[in-house]
Amino acid sequence: MIKQVMKFLRDEEGLTTVEYAVAGGLVAATLVVAFGELGDGVRGVITGLTSAISTAT
Repeated sequence: MIKQVMKFLRDEEGLTTVEYAVAGGLVAATLVVAFGELGDGVRGVITGLTSAISTAT
């Protein structure tokens, strides 16, 4: 049993999978934040355009 645990701890293949999962999670979180900020910017532009159009008419 101890040999199997030690073999598991020395196995780096599983670590690579974990590293990819962490990297993927970081990329996904970055995209969520970036698109959230982009959405706020677009909302501001649309609000400004709507205000400009309504005051012009």
